[in-house]
Amino acid sequence: MTLFNYLASAWPEILHLTIQHLMLVGSAVGLAILVGVPLGIAMMRHRWLASPMLGAATVVLTLPSIALFGLMIPLFSRFGLGLGPLPAITAVFLYSLLPIMRNTYLALDGIEHGIKEAGTGIGMTFWQRLRLVDLPLSVPVILGGVRTAVVMNIGVMAVAAIVGAGGLGVLILHAISQSNMQKLVVGALLISLLAIGADLLLQGLQRLLTPKGMQKS
Repeated sequence: MTLFNYLASAWPEILHLTIQHLMLVGSAVGLAILVGVPLGIAMMRHRWLASPMLGAATVVLTLPSIALFGLMIPLFSRFGLGLGPLPAITAVFLYSLLPIMRNTYLALDGIEHGIKEAGTGIGMTFWQRLRLVDLPLSVPVILGGVRTAVVMNIGVMAVAAIVGAGGLGVLILHAISQSNMQKLVVGALLISLLAIGADLLLQGLQRLLTPKGMQKS
């Protein structure tokens, strides 16, 4: 069977696995944004938290992906959820935390002192200044962390197939077990294209949300 014939016959399955892959990555990174941004704010507010929290997130990131996915199985098996989307989303969520936390912290920490003083000088509280000044200025850098997390974890999520979560990794696992080069090429190529497409989309969004005064000429 040629690659063209395989695509013509298997496109519904490929489309389903592609959508499943995107949903898994989107869920994991979305949760990481909801948790990582507040943690980055907390680290900026209480600077003693920065070193231990970034250190812990770095340790998680150094773990091989297959080992981290494997660790999720016995953890969630206690609740009858050892296989499926939950362990995969949790593993990728942990991988996504570091770039989002770090970029949030560095972005907020890097705002010019004069801008912060101006906000305080007109009577803003810390939280008002954060909401109206600091976070809007930090959004492009925070999005840079989100961009890193998304692109990196589109590839990492391929390992989710070993815990029964689905996604494009299913094609690669089947290709290896069946010695099917068509499935291997399609699976690997689609993961690469998704990563490139997501990077370009987020790069455009990052540029759009960067204030004109901060853009490089």
